[in-house]
Formats: sequence, C-alpha cells, structure tokens
Amino acid sequence: MDYKQELKNFFGENCLLDEPMALHTTYRTGGPAQVYVYPSSPQEWAFVLKLARSFQIPLHIIGFGSNILVGSKGLGGIVCSTKRMNHISLEGTSIKAQAGAALDKVCEESCQAGLAGMEKLSGIPGSIGGAVYMNAGAFGQETFDCLQYVDTLDLEGRPVTFAKKDLTYSYRHVEELQNYIVLSAGFELTKGDFTHLTQSRYTILHKRIEKQPLDYPSAGSVFKRPANDYASRLIDDTGLRGLTVGGAKVSEKHAGFIINFNHATPEDIRELIHQVRQKVKEKHGVELELEQILWGEFK
Repeated sequence: MDYKQELKNFFGENCLLDEPMALHTTYRTGGPAQVYVYPSSPQEWAFVLKLARSFQIPLHIIGFGSNILVGSKGLGGIVCSTKRMNHISLEGTSIKAQAGAALDKVCEESCQAGLAGMEKLSGIPGSIGGAVYMNAGAFGQETFDCLQYVDTLDLEGRPVTFAKKDLTYSYRHVEELQNYIVLSAGFELTKGDFTHLTQSRYTILHKRIEKQPLDYPSAGSVFKRPANDYASRLIDDTGLRGLTVGGAKVSEKHAGFIINFNHATPEDIRELIHQVRQKVKEKHGVELELEQILWGEFK
C-alpha cells in the first residue's frame, strides 16, 4: 500500500489528495499538495511523522498560510494543517492556545478578559503556531513578549516542552523551533483595564484597515525590516509603488505588500519579489531579506 492510501485510510475525510494550495494560502494562488491532512492529536501527528520517515517523504506544516508562497507545480509529500487544533483556554492571567488557533482570536479573548500584553498583535492574520515559530509582531509588540512555554513534537514524534528561557528568539526567527512541530503555547499576561485594552485593540485594527491593502489577497509584509529602516520606505523611495508583473502588484496603499490583484500566478509574485530586491539594491545598496517562505516547485 502506498503512503497516500495509508493516510486516506487513517484520516478519512481529513485527508485530501491533490489539494490546491490556492485554497489554503492568503495569496490565493499555488499548485496542488500531493496529500493534505489535518492531524489534531499527538497520536495523529506521530502517525504522520512515522509514515514520512518510513517513506522518506517531505513534510510541510501549515497554519493559516498567511506567510507562504507555493509554486505552480505544487508540493510533493505531505502537508499538515493545524486548523483542527484551535482550542484556547484562560486561567487567571494565563492563556493557553493550540497551534491552529487564530492569533487574533487569542488577542481578542485576552482583551475581553482584561489581560494586557498581546493587544498590539491584533489583526495579524496568522495562527498561534506560525506566530510562535517566527516570533510574529507588530506595533512594537512581539509574540515572545508574553510567551511562557511552547509544547512541541520533535520529528520522531516525541513531546518536548520548551520554556521561553530555553529558546533563542530574535526578529522573526526562533532558532530552536526550526526542527520541531508547535502544538500549543502558553502566555502569561498582566491585569489591565478592559475598556483601555478594547480601545487599544480597536485602534490597531483600524490602523491596519487604513494602511494595509486588506481588500486584495496578499501575505502581509514581504520583507523583513532592515536595520534602522523600513522595507516599505526603501521600496517607495525606489519608485516601485504600483510596479506589476502579470497579476501581481506592489501595493499602492503599502509598498511593503505585494498583492494578487488579478489572478496572479506564484511565478508572477516570485518575479516581482526578485525585481523589487534587485532595484532596491541598485539604488540603496540594501539587500532586502525575505520574510515570506517559498515552498514547492515553480515553473
């Protein structure tokens, strides 16, 4: 029996074959995943990991697909979605969330409970797993600010819990988590004023609507912030606002975003990323570092 059939037998309706990744990424483009599964327990993860090892199959983990560009030729092997793992629980000033819970939902629930420390992360369109994996942040606040611990599995399927002090985290990167699967994370918040927190959250969400091109598919900031500058400022200063390749465009509303404004192919987006980097380097001598992740085969 091949591995696809084994996964289909094990996961039933939670296993999809030749699943278009355009349905699972916020860019709304991308070729098919050979197998797309929704593990929801450590046992199910262990099954997938064992199978991947036995057959030497590549494995990709996806949350909300809000930071990923998948090539037109798609992805071989197995893509695991955390979407069925979305439980959030509050106890006192602590909040625990599974990897597939929406980061914004955690922010909303903490504000409603009068707990401060995550309100500025409101509106980030990713999952808790993705946010922890890359230390997502906005408006001067980062996921790791209030993080206490992360529950993970290693690639053999063994549970490993990391305390925050065990992790080397920096801007959009957490060294130790690169070879682990994030299952859940615990945060310790501080008591705050409900009205003030709700107002702060509302202000942040409003700023996002005002400044970001949320009416088109995108994957947020394309590039990491260069030292003492902003990628969007450099792109803008190079005169690239509105630059297009096929159906992909550097947003006129926020130059740090690339939008899929007209059925862009993954190759359109990748080529536009390349042109932006090249032109910014020519004018400013700055090598923009990609924040987004490229997966699979491109044409």
